[in-house]
Amino acid sequence: MTVAWHEIETCGLAAGLCAVGLADAEPFTETLRDLEERKARGLHGGIQFTYRNPRRSTHPSATMTDARSLVVGAVDFAMPTPRRPTDTVTGRIASYSWHDHYAGLRSSLEEVASMLRQKGHRAMVFADQNNLVDRAAAHRAGLGWWGKSSNILIPGIGSMVVLGAVMTDAVVAAAETEPVADQCGGCSRCISACPTDAIVSPGVVDARRCLSWLLQLDGDFPTEHREALGDRLYGCDDCQDACPPNQVRLRAPAPPPSGEAWVPILEMLGLDDQTLMSRYGRWYIPRRDPDILRRNALLVLGNIGDPSDPATATVVRSALDHESAVVRSHASWAAERLGLDHLIGTERA
Repeated sequence: MTVAWHEIETCGLAAGLCAVGLADAEPFTETLRDLEERKARGLHGGIQFTYRNPRRSTHPSATMTDARSLVVGAVDFAMPTPRRPTDTVTGRIASYSWHDHYAGLRSSLEEVASMLRQKGHRAMVFADQNNLVDRAAAHRAGLGWWGKSSNILIPGIGSMVVLGAVMTDAVVAAAETEPVADQCGGCSRCISACPTDAIVSPGVVDARRCLSWLLQLDGDFPTEHREALGDRLYGCDDCQDACPPNQVRLRAPAPPPSGEAWVPILEMLGLDDQTLMSRYGRWYIPRRDPDILRRNALLVLGNIGDPSDPATATVVRSALDHESAVVRSHASWAAERLGLDHLIGTERA
C-alpha cells in the first residue's frame, strides 16, 4: 500500500523534527567508494563508526532486506553558549554534547515509524548507529548540501543538527527529490577555523587530526595536538561555529541557553570513578574508562590552569600519583606546561 508523503512530513514536523526528507533505499555506492578510499589512506584514524562495516552502512538492504524508503529527519541543537564561569578553571563542551539530542531525535522518528506500522508497514529507526550513513541519506533526501566541513547544511538552519532515519518497506508517493544546490560557494571559513588543519580538502576530514575524535580516542592523546586542544574537554565546534549560516542562527534571538557548556576542571579531577561516570557517562568514552575523562581534563588544566593556585598544584600532585599510567603521563605533561616540574617525582613523598 502506498503512503502519501504529506502524511509522513506532517507527522515528522509535528513530532519535533526541524526538517524531514524522503530518499529511496538503494545502495549508497558513491559513499561506499569514498569511505573505502579514505580508510585506505588512513584518514579514518581508527574510527569504527561508519568505517566498521561500510558495506552494511551503505546498503540499507543489509539491515532490512525489503527496505524501499528512508524517511530522514533532523533535530536542531543550535543555541547560544552560556556565559563562561570566571571563578574557576573550566573545560569547554561542544554544543552537540550539552544534552542527549539523539534521545529527542529517536523519539520524533519513532512517531513516524509508529504511523507507518499502523498502516501495516515495517519501520525501523536509526540514529547515531552504524547501520546507515546518515549524512549521505540526508543529502539524498534533499535535506541539505554537503558543506566543506563534511557536515550537511540545511537551508535556513545550518549544520548544527543531529540526523537519523526511519527505514521502511513502504512505498511513499512523493515527487522526485531534488538535491539541494551547494551554497558554500567560495567560502572556506570552516577549513581555516580548524585548529589542527584536519579538513584536508573540501568535505574531507583527517580524523587523525580532528580534536573531536582525538578526545574520544583510547590511550595517550597525541603530543603534537595537545596545545591546540586549548580548553576543549569534549568535542570541538570550531568548524561549525565559523560557518556563516550557523553564525546567523547563533546571533538570532533565542530562549535562554541551557545545558552543560562548561565543566569545572579541578572539581572534575577530584571525583571518584562512580561519580565521574554518573555525571558524564552519556558521552562516548572508550571502554567506559573514567581515566580517559581525567586525561582530557589534565590537558585542559595544563593549557589554561593557574599555576599560582594552590588547588592546581594539589590536583596535579594527586594525578601524578594516580594508579593509571595514562593519567600519570598526562599529569606530568600538565605539570611541565604549568611550570610545576618540581612536583614530578615528589608526589609519593
